Amino acid sequence: MTEMTTESSLTTDEQHVTQYNRLDSQPISVAVAEAVAEFCDEEVTELEPLHYAINADALERLFEPRSNGLRSGGSVTFEYNECLVTVTADGEITVESGSLE
Repeated sequence: MTEMTTESSLTTDEQHVTQYNRLDSQPISVAVAEAVAEFCDEEVTELEPLHYAINADALERLFEPRSNGLRSGGSVTFEYNECLVTVTADGEITVESGSLE
């Protein structure tokens, strides 16, 4: 397994933003779990499995490369580990404190 390639990462008390490489062989679900763990200052292994919050296979299919190239727009937002997570088609993962309420 290869390491996640990040182009940039920014963390504040309210938010963690990281850029992931959409062409990397690492699943986006792993990149999401790593981003949440970093924001929450926890080990990835301490987090509840991601599939309890979102269908990880569907998340992978939504943002995987397609036969006509990469998806150019769209995003998905969901709650995970008491955080609000947004994944965008341009390769950004944003983790914030809070919920969808």
